[in-house]
Amino acid sequence: MSLLDRINKENDIKDIESSDLPLLAGEIRQFLLENVSKTGGHLASNLGAVELTMALHRCMNLPQDKIIYDVGHQSYTHKILTGRKNEFYKLRQFGGMSGFPKSSESDTDAFNTGHSSTSVSAALGLAQARDIKGTNERIAAVIGDGSMTGGMVFEALDQLALLNSSCLIILNDNEMSISQNVGGLSSSLSRFRIGKSYNFLKSNVENALLDIPSVGEKMAKGIKRSKDSLKTLLVPGTIFGVMGLTYIGPVDGHDIDTMTELFEAAFELNKPIIIHVKTVKGKGYKIAERYPEHFHGVGPFDIETGHAKSPKTAACYTDVFAKKLVKLGAENKDIVAITAAMSRGTGIRAFQKAHPDRTFDVGIAEQHALTFAAGLAKGGLIPFVAIYSSFLQRGYDQLLHDVCLQKLHVIVMIDRSGIVGEDGETHHGIYDTSYLRSIPNLTVIAPKGAKELEAAMDYAVSFDGPIAIKYPKGRAYTELNDQNQKFIHGRSEVINFTSQVGDVHVKKLAILAVGDMVETAVSVRDKIKEKTNFQPQVVNMRFINPLDIERIRETIRDFEVVAVLEGTVRRGSVGEAVGYEMAKMGSTAKLKHFCIEDETVQHGSVSRLKESLGLDADSITEKLLSDISE
Repeated sequence: MSLLDRINKENDIKDIESSDLPLLAGEIRQFLLENVSKTGGHLASNLGAVELTMALHRCMNLPQDKIIYDVGHQSYTHKILTGRKNEFYKLRQFGGMSGFPKSSESDTDAFNTGHSSTSVSAALGLAQARDIKGTNERIAAVIGDGSMTGGMVFEALDQLALLNSSCLIILNDNEMSISQNVGGLSSSLSRFRIGKSYNFLKSNVENALLDIPSVGEKMAKGIKRSKDSLKTLLVPGTIFGVMGLTYIGPVDGHDIDTMTELFEAAFELNKPIIIHVKTVKGKGYKIAERYPEHFHGVGPFDIETGHAKSPKTAACYTDVFAKKLVKLGAENKDIVAITAAMSRGTGIRAFQKAHPDRTFDVGIAEQHALTFAAGLAKGGLIPFVAIYSSFLQRGYDQLLHDVCLQKLHVIVMIDRSGIVGEDGETHHGIYDTSYLRSIPNLTVIAPKGAKELEAAMDYAVSFDGPIAIKYPKGRAYTELNDQNQKFIHGRSEVINFTSQVGDVHVKKLAILAVGDMVETAVSVRDKIKEKTNFQPQVVNMRFINPLDIERIRETIRDFEVVAVLEGTVRRGSVGEAVGYEMAKMGSTAKLKHFCIEDETVQHGSVSRLKESLGLDADSITEKLLSDISE
């Protein structure tokens, strides 16, 4: 029996002998590698956090104690240790296990995560709830060095120091491996600084000095100044000390015994502690260690070579954006590019290689990215800010207040708009239409395909004011050659101008489609024509802010059934706006709105999710055929 076979529920790891823990870590890594290579997922970050997670589980009692994983893409070992290893065959697949912590999946997942820089705030909230209720559970947050670039972390740390609540913050630093000398020295210093003898001596000596008349207080302050000066010279993490927090480290993040000892001692101190742990991203799989960014999030791959099992054959929207931006940057020296720690994912890296002096990676700081872009625009430059749709939600205030109210020429490229897929509910970009349409002075374009994305970028550079262009993840739709790419502000594009049966023009059904749903609309049109010899009219809305109200009213007036197709939630959608115009006109036309109803979209492939939501071409065709045959 393998050691992993003995892990079937939470806390089972405590029954494993300490000498066997390195073997268990190896089995977990092999298990992760074999399973993620089949399903895809976040590999490198999980390989690096194996021992760290094991050490936490050794000194915590789940589910009573709480572990909060920042972002959560390093939680696979936690899932294995809490009885979910048999569910990994459906990792991130429709109906299967999430790739992020989900409290609905297990009560050992203390807090749902998916976006970065949230763990310290959540941990502090749980700690304060514990203190108010008078219970004694242990609270730990695991946060990566990348997430520390998010300003929300420092807001939380500031309050953590103020409230002085017992909470363990583990800084998982996987940027470089730890050197042996520093690691050994740090471990020794760390054990000393959080040891009971040191803390007893420290507090009692200071108290004794303060009791000495006249000179005691000066002596105590002098010793403290000397100690702090020495610590500033010798000990990393001084910023945490300045904030009033105890910092320990760095320590070897692959030494289970040392981490367990430190975590246990830190919990017993009953105050906020930050332990800085050094790990190797991708540890145990040499290809991932060498290319950790590539193996951050991967699809199915061959373990021997590291190559994808289904290599990409067609250009995706991100590729189209990246290539076009490089071209625009060569033509216009005022163009600059901004990314929030996602240069590879958003396609900014190509521009960065071509124009490094005009590229800015601001870290995980979407709010700063947008206000920084506003400043660049105010200074006469043309900033392209590339951000995933779900991450742009964090910058709503900056987009509204700093960019749009001042009517600044900032171009926001919104990648991963719509249904994203396997990352699930925290990553779907299904809310952007709703919140973008509410912002004054903001033009929003949803191109239907590759050519129109390029045309939209040309239009954005020449446009005088804030503009956002949103496009989905995945293969870029290649439009028909006869489709018009010329942009007129706020105007839609009619793809086929008449609805007809043979040579007889009829006005029974019009389909208004938004963004990538135009491809679906064209497919629906062709399916209906094949089955009825009737060809519906298809309109590419193109602009969702401002909407082409003239075209909408004309369509409502002329057609018996008006269908709206969009991969967004209903509230604040284009379809809702069409319904409003119908009500104002007193129209008797039937509105068929295909969108995402009031529900949370889970994880799974994009095609499978669209089927489940009734947003695939076959489902839409079936429903529309019944409407036009009535």
